[in-house]
Formats: sequence, C-alpha cells, structure tokens
Amino acid sequence: MRAVLQRVSRATVAVGGTVVGRLDGPGIVALVGITHDDGPTQVTWLARKIRELRIMRGERSVAELDAEVLVVSQFTLYGDARKGRRPTWSAAAPGEVSEPLYDALCSALESHGTRVERGVFGAQMAVELVNDGPFTLLLDSP
Repeated sequence: MRAVLQRVSRATVAVGGTVVGRLDGPGIVALVGITHDDGPTQVTWLARKIRELRIMRGERSVAELDAEVLVVSQFTLYGDARKGRRPTWSAAAPGEVSEPLYDALCSALESHGTRVERGVFGAQMAVELVNDGPFTLLLDSP
C-alpha cells in the first residue's frame, strides 16, 4: 500500500457537488493507493502508521490528539510516467481487489478509536484541503 499523508487544518471531499466527508479540525488526509500484492498485513501496517506517526503539530500523533482522518482512494499513486507521454496504471490493483482493502483500512483505523471520514471508492471526487504546514509525507508499506 502507498499513502500520501497531508496534515490539514480542514478538508472536504465531494462527489457530484455533495460533500461526503469533512474534517473540521486538525487531522490527516490520507490518499491511499493499493497494488496487486497488498493484503491484511499492509492494511495493519498502514493503519498503525497513520495513527501513531508523530506528524501532527508538537510532534504528536493522530492517536494522541484524537484527530480525524479523511481516507480517499487514489489508484493514481501507482501511476508510472517514466516512459512516453501517457502514464500507465498497471501497478494499481483493480477495484475488486482494492476496494475491500480500502474498506479494511478504514475499519482498522476506526477499530482503534480513530474518527474516519471517507471518500467514495472509485468515484470522481473533488478534494479540498487546507494543508497545515505545508506538510506532506509519502509512505510505502513493506
């Protein structure tokens, strides 16, 4: 799994003009990409990292601050544009593989008490955020 974590002061995600997820205080927007070899081990690892990394202000974690996380599926994180003028998405897992893992990640965060807002898997989404920092971190699971 691959995730881009953005520390934010607020964020929304909308589908067709309707807001489906919102963070109104400090939190993390997690853009999450899933590849073919990902499974429960990667879900557990990424959920723990999102909750426990000391990336919030004052070197605190999401868990310590009881901060919210907005999780948005983002297959384009596995895009490859090294050749030609069109990226390839072949490293991204298909929806039937990645959607259950996306749901499992959200559930894993929630099972540890994290408040989770979600995008809509596979939808065309408009994500708006106010980056706190700016602060952006790329994570790749082992």
